[in-house]
Amino acid sequence: MEKEKKKSVLIELKKVFKYYFMGENVVKAVDGISIKVNEGEFIAIMGPSGSGKSTSMNLVGSLDVPTKGHIFLDGEDISTFSESDLAQLRGQKIGFIFQSFNLIPNLTAKENVMLPMTFQGIPEEEREIKSEDLLEMVELGDRMNHYPSQLSGGQKQRVAIARALANDPEVILADEPTGNLDTKTGSIVMHFLDKLHKQGKTIIMITHEPELAEYHAEIVYWLRDGKLERTTRKKKGKRYVDGEIKRLVKARK
Repeated sequence: MEKEKKKSVLIELKKVFKYYFMGENVVKAVDGISIKVNEGEFIAIMGPSGSGKSTSMNLVGSLDVPTKGHIFLDGEDISTFSESDLAQLRGQKIGFIFQSFNLIPNLTAKENVMLPMTFQGIPEEEREIKSEDLLEMVELGDRMNHYPSQLSGGQKQRVAIARALANDPEVILADEPTGNLDTKTGSIVMHFLDKLHKQGKTIIMITHEPELAEYHAEIVYWLRDGKLERTTRKKKGKRYVDGEIKRLVKARK
């Protein structure tokens, strides 16, 4: 039988700390976490308000650099990269989907999707064709020339998904992708994320909703007070907390 190909590590945080200094006080937003994201996985970073998940998202997405520790993206230690180098790397490797959509209000849906490609120097004709294809993919072919104010919340989030895919990134980072949506519309958005995952994209989702994390993600990193509290893994339809499998085997002996 042919051996299953080992997945390569795309993103890794090694004992990462992020402190904010406010006068004499130190806020330990992230306090020594280690997270690994392999190629093709669906990861969720989960936690209540103040747990450090938003800061973790910024670190995982190379939107910020750590106070201490190392962050690797495709094997490169980006902890000491300049902002311009980080921006270039982000544009090529990571597509972002934000809770508040972050669409440019005076650009149409099509122009919003074209924007990331502009920063990568892709020719205009190619940008137009690809943006139209992506909007068709998220079932917004009839809304290409609409402005964000003319779109519903679910439509805006689908434009954001199309924009995140503009440069064909290896990783999609979704920050509370259903946070501003009703249940039905949120389910539609999650359907698209699941579809992207099945097509081979690596998905990292930040959420405070346990049901969302456990239903869709293969691995859930649970944060509390800036620390990694536990890791939940799903295998063959079941979820195991790290170490639980060993305990189950031991109990059967």
